[in-house]
Amino acid sequence: MSLPRLCLASLLTFLGFLASGCASGSDLWVELAGERYEVEVADDERARARGLMFRESLPADQGMLFIHDRLDWQAYWMKNTLIPLDILYFDEDRRLVTQQRAVPPCKPGTACISYPSDAPALYVLELNAGEAERLDLADGAELRLGPGIPAAPRD
Repeated sequence: MSLPRLCLASLLTFLGFLASGCASGSDLWVELAGERYEVEVADDERARARGLMFRESLPADQGMLFIHDRLDWQAYWMKNTLIPLDILYFDEDRRLVTQQRAVPPCKPGTACISYPSDAPALYVLELNAGEAERLDLADGAELRLGPGIPAAPRD
């Protein structure tokens, strides 16, 4: 094979890897009240602790899905979080059990307030503040997971 053909073949192979990597990310989504959001998944202690810290913005159609190791009472805070968020808690059946709407960032130099769930939760979805109101969410709303979201452990 000549050098130009070898380079072209290598380039096509590389582009194929890039395309397949991009396609796999499209499976990371959730649907809530008929709206689809691309999500980053935080399913280990380190990722859950980092969350959306230090982000200056979050695109309107994106969020972060936290998957906990077990169904339990959860509480989130906004330490080092720069954007207001809706914090939505879901049980093992992915039903909305608590809504903490329009939670403001924690101001530097102040104690950060904790925003707890009203019932045990397994999933927590953070979206831009105002999304829960825009969707007119009611407790019991179902969260649908895309095929790329790992299954949560069941007790």
